[in-house]
Amino acid sequence: MTPYLWVKLVHVLSATILFGTGIGTAFFMLKAYLSENDEAMAVTTRSVVMADWMFTTPAVVVQLLSGLWLMDKLGISFGSPWFIAVISLYVFVGMCWIPVVWIQIRIRRLIAGGAGRADYRGLMRVWVALGAPAFASVLVLFFLMVSKTGA
Repeated sequence: MTPYLWVKLVHVLSATILFGTGIGTAFFMLKAYLSENDEAMAVTTRSVVMADWMFTTPAVVVQLLSGLWLMDKLGISFGSPWFIAVISLYVFVGMCWIPVVWIQIRIRRLIAGGAGRADYRGLMRVWVALGAPAFASVLVLFFLMVSKTGA
């Protein structure tokens, strides 16, 4: 297999890890919160934070590096409408994701300190408000990755 195909495979796999881990952890975090069971929320939040460090963070880095390498090999300009759309969405998702991670860590600490649902209800609202547009943006990124519309 050529280096291009290897990097493209790594790029697709890291995009899959980003989306899959994101939607999976979001599902379980929301289910734990809606269960109104503080112990379930404690266990889930610890796992979600760990998953973000183990899977999401490395995949974010791999996405950027492999994407830039692939652009170079495909001759796509940094000034192209496609790249401007992709990098804008990538930055937007990151601007949503960083506070989401902070919120997850904050909730984990609150629960570990004995806080209850009422103490992190507002944080969960912000978590959902940031997560929803980030996931929609990731879907658009998948479309742009596959279609190369505007490249």
